This record gives sequence, C-alpha cells and structure tokens, in this order.
Amino acid sequence: MKALKTLFIIIGIITLFCRCGAESNVKKGDAFYAIGEYYDAAAEYKKAYSKTAVKDKTKRGQRAWKMAECYRKINYTAKAMGAYQNAIRYHYDDSMATFYLAQMQHRQGDYKNAARNYRLFLDSVPDNKLARLGIQGCTMAPIWKNKPTNYTVKKQPIFNSRRSDFSPVLSGDEWDELYLTSTRSQATGDEISGITGTKSADIFFSKLDDKQKWSQPEACEGEVNSEYDEGACCFSPDGKTMYITICTYDPDYPRYAEIYTSQRSDASWSKPQKLEISRDTLSSFAHPAVSPDGNWLYFVSNMPGGYGGLDIWKIAIGENGMGGVENLGPDINTEGDEMFPTFRPNGDLYFSSNGHPGMGGLDLFCATRDTTEKKKDVWTIENLKYPMNSSGDDFGMTFEGVHNRGYFCSNRGDGRGWDHIFSFECPEILQTVKGWVYEKDGYELPEALVYMVGNDGTNKKISVKGDGSFETVVDPKVDYLFLGTCKGYLNHKEELSVDTSSVSKEYVLQFPLASLNAPVLVRNVFYEFDSAELTESSTMALDSLVTLLNENPNITIELSSHCDYRGADEYNMKLSQRRAESVVRYLIDHGIPNDRLTPVGYGESRPKIVTRKMAEQNTFLQQGDTLTESYILKLEDNEKQETCNSYNRRTEFRVLRTTYGLFDKTSANTPVSKEMSEMKATEATPGKETSEMKPTEVKNKEE
Repeated sequence: MKALKTLFIIIGIITLFCRCGAESNVKKGDAFYAIGEYYDAAAEYKKAYSKTAVKDKTKRGQRAWKMAECYRKINYTAKAMGAYQNAIRYHYDDSMATFYLAQMQHRQGDYKNAARNYRLFLDSVPDNKLARLGIQGCTMAPIWKNKPTNYTVKKQPIFNSRRSDFSPVLSGDEWDELYLTSTRSQATGDEISGITGTKSADIFFSKLDDKQKWSQPEACEGEVNSEYDEGACCFSPDGKTMYITICTYDPDYPRYAEIYTSQRSDASWSKPQKLEISRDTLSSFAHPAVSPDGNWLYFVSNMPGGYGGLDIWKIAIGENGMGGVENLGPDINTEGDEMFPTFRPNGDLYFSSNGHPGMGGLDLFCATRDTTEKKKDVWTIENLKYPMNSSGDDFGMTFEGVHNRGYFCSNRGDGRGWDHIFSFECPEILQTVKGWVYEKDGYELPEALVYMVGNDGTNKKISVKGDGSFETVVDPKVDYLFLGTCKGYLNHKEELSVDTSSVSKEYVLQFPLASLNAPVLVRNVFYEFDSAELTESSTMALDSLVTLLNENPNITIELSSHCDYRGADEYNMKLSQRRAESVVRYLIDHGIPNDRLTPVGYGESRPKIVTRKMAEQNTFLQQGDTLTESYILKLEDNEKQETCNSYNRRTEFRVLRTTYGLFDKTSANTPVSKEMSEMKATEATPGKETSEMKPTEVKNKEE
C-alpha cells in the first residue's frame, strides 16, 4: 500500500513537471512566432503538444493548431496537414482549421478530400470566396493533368542543391547569365534561420560556356550577400541595377522584407542600398520586377489598401526618385496571395497566386493587358495549367528574351517543402527581329534607342543591351519602320515587311550610326587610276550616303578626299579636290541640294590617326599614332607600308550643321521629326578639325 502511494506521488510530480514544461514550451513558441521564426516556434509547440495529456483535449487542440500554423507558413505541407487533423480531432474551436486542412490536402494533390473539407467549411462560412475557388481548382486540376499543355518541364540538377533554390533570373546580352537565390551550404554565415530551419539565403550566379553548358552556381561577386536573407531579385533593362529583396534581422521585432538596389561594376555588385518605396514601416515589400520599358517597378506587399493577403503593386521609376504607388487591381489581386511578378518583353505579366482557381499552393498565371483606351485597366488572366503548375508551389519564372522558354521554380514532390529550379519551353511560331546599333565602322552603342512603328498601330521605344543589340517580336503581314538613334550620332532607318510564315523566323537588321562630331569614312569609294572619275563599283557606297542624307534632311556635310604621301604635294591636293567634287556631283545628281554639300580636298596633309579598331585589326599599329610619311617608311615590311597608305587614301564626310532648312521661310511649315528637332546643333568650320574629333573611319581602297 505504501509502495502504491509512493507511485502515485511520483506520477503526480511527473505530471506537474510535464505541465510546467509544456507551458514553458508554449511561451517560447509564442515568442518565436511573434517575430516570424516559425521553424523554431514549431519545434517548441511540438514539444508542448507531446507533453500534453491526451485527456486534456482543449490544450491538445490549441497546441496542434499552433504547430499546424507554423508548418503551413514554412511549407511543411504534410506535417501541417497532420497537425490540422489533430486540431480538428481535439475539437479546436476555429473553423479555419477545416479550411487550412483543405488547402493542405489541395497542395498534396488529394483533390477529393480537399473539396469535401472546402464544402464542410462553407457550411459554417458560406460566403468565403477562397473556399469556393478552392473547390473550382480541385475540380479542374484532374482535368488539366489528363490534358497537359504543350509546355515541356525538366528539373535542372546543375542549379539545385540539397536545400531551397528558387527565383532564377536570366541576364546578360545573350541571356547567358543566371542568378538564383539559395539556402545551400555555401551561403554566407553559419547561423541557421529560425524562420526556415536552413541557412539564410544568398544570391548565386551561373554562366553559360561556349558549349552551352551552365557552370556550377557560385556566390554572386561583390557585396550583395550578407548574413541576412537575400531573396528574389531582378535587373533594370540595361543590366546595371539589381533590385533585390532583403529581410534583415532583429531579435525583438517581426521581420519585414524590403527592396534594395545594387549597382554593377564589371562583374561585381555594390553594397545594397534601401529603396524608399513608402514610409510604411509595418508592411513588407518584396519580389521586385522591372517592366520591359524600364519605367515601372512591380513588387509584392501587404500594405493597407490591397485586396487581401499579399498583392502586386507598381511604382514609377523616375530620374529623381520613385513615384506614387498603385495597386494592380482586382483582376489580378485577390483575397489570397499574389506573388513573384515577372515580364516577357511583349509586356505580358506572369505571377503566382493561391487566390485564383489552381492546382494547389501557388499556381503560375499569365496576365495580358487590354491596350485599348476604354479597357486600359482590364487584365485577362490565364492559368498556365499542367505541367507548368502542380499541386505544390510553382513560381518565379524568367524568360530567355522574347522566347517562351526559360526557368522557374517549384517545390513539387519535395516533402520538406524545399524549392528546386526547372526549365520550361513551349513551342511557338515566332517572328522576331534581332538588331544591332553601333557607330559606323566602330563599336556598339549601349546608350542607343530604337523607335519601332508599324502600320498596325505599333509605336514603341526599345532600349538596347550592353552590346548594342535588341530583340523584339513582329507580327505577320505588318510593315515596320525602325529608327536607330543615339545622342551625338545621326539617325539610321530600316524598313521591314513581315511575311506570313508557318515556321519561326528571325530577321536581322543593322544600324550603323554616323558620328556628328567625328569624320566618317565612306567605305568602298573607288576612282580610276590617277583620275577623279568614279568607278561603277562605287555606286553602292554612294547610294548609301544618299540614303543617309535623305534620312537626316537637316544636316550639311563636308565631303573630303585624302591621298597618301606618294606624289607631289600640289598634285595630290588638286587630285583630292577633284575627287571630292566628283562625289558631290554624284550626290547632287541623285537629289541632294548642293548647298548641303561642301567638297574639300586635303591631299596628303591629313594623314590618318590610328583608331582602336584599326589597332585591333593590325597588331603593328598603336591607337593614337598618326600615319605620316616618316612613320610609314620606318616599317620595314612593304605590306605593312601599303596597309598604312590604303588607310590614308580615303573619302569621308563630317557633319557641319544640323539645322539646315529648320528656320528658313520656305520650310517654316514643314513637319520636322521629333528626333531631329531635339538634336543639338553642331557647328563646324569647313577644313577645321578639333581635338575632340575621334575618327571612326576604316580604310578605303583607291584605284
């Protein structure tokens, strides 16, 4: 009897100890939960639940609920589902447990039970829109799986680790760079996040080699990565600015994600600086995406004024700071969460949502905006369906230029909820234009703009990439005009008529821009030997000059001819003058007014100055050297001497004025293009060069 009494006392002490221990675990869990450390909070709630007596149904239900909420927030779907089931089993008094259980079953692909629990929840909350949309998703998902779209989806092991890898972003002039966010072991620091149970995420980088193979991802160079969580990022159209989500750490307060910017210098990125979007300090700002024209920053936030959960917003990017914030409206945003916006170059917006009917978790959607004036704020939303979407989270798309292929991420099939990167491709018939803007016979012009106008109403401005290139989609049976422009250069126009084709086709256009401030060589102008008479082979080059003058009707030029050092000075001067006059006569005969043309012969008085391009093509030359007679004669190789003489024999032009015909009485009512009227007049005196003139010519042959 005494022994039995002792046993009861021991059991009582143990029970009391467990109760005290459970309460302590709950308090710790609540503290972690309050600052968003759901992984650590879940661990404490789990301990409290296991210490709570089975007969104490109320507390078992409460602790199961708290545990389930943590698991749901960190995407531990299977564990969350089990915890919600326990909360319901112990009669937890909140109908949301049934709703969240349905969502978890939906995410697991258990569409039958998910639909049943959505309906059960609607019995108590009949007006809940998300539950009704959930039932729609559960009905449509099996149909979509049985009839997959034309998308091909493949997991990409090269980008994936044993932890989460997500939010890929393609960059680079040839889309040969890929940035991604990862919690892999190589991430900065040794601390384990109380939010996710993994290391804080960093930005990693991969490069495509000459064999079209991606390199193993390495930490992004520069100061982007820190001990904090670096999340989804994007880039400005010129690739010089990175917008990045960063979640800093404060042990006493909740975590609010914010958007920062980093500037690129060569391959390295500067320390991020906070972007001031709003003075709201109690809302998150994350998942940046820049519109194709570079004028708007789209982002995700839970700030007041939205439609529920996380919404997609936009803000104007101005030269002097950010503009006002705008919500994208109810076509896109719902009572659920809309996240991870991104764009195709044609302006289509892609995003992920759990508030539209879907297959479970976050589904990928495409939003197309009506461009008509009456419906300019109306979006058409389309679910990308299976296999792009799954019962898990599918999000974070990035496109390879104008093509419907690229990469995205998904936690499909991963019981721990970790994300992995997949490739996608959808076959399509696509007509595209690939163009390059560069200085005439020189280098790329990354500051250039291309204006694109079509007879179907198309009117857009295209920024070029770092190598001066651009790519855009064109439509069949449309006639287009492309105008290449850059400050300090003349315009160049190209016309394109797109045919009807049953296969994809790429048109290639070149935009060589002539300098306003430096002599420009007229390549391939030939004369009869020891004569000023033009040969027939010069026609193509001179016709191109006629086109250039017609495209730029407000310029006047000096047309100059040069000789090498051989021959008497006076003779060369006269010969070059006659040759310059021959070219001018040709231009006049082809419709160019004579008062726009000034012929000047320089003989051998202005030897060629070696340009960077010439030095690259001829290793024996140094940039900046002048090809004088003494310089050439020092070259022992006759072939090298002849190369230098051929550079000196040349026909070129330089712009004298850019205001011809703009202010005289006869042209007062003549329409002037916006691009021309905005040009700064560049006055020059015939026969006079300044130290600022940087020749862009290449050699011209003479016979």
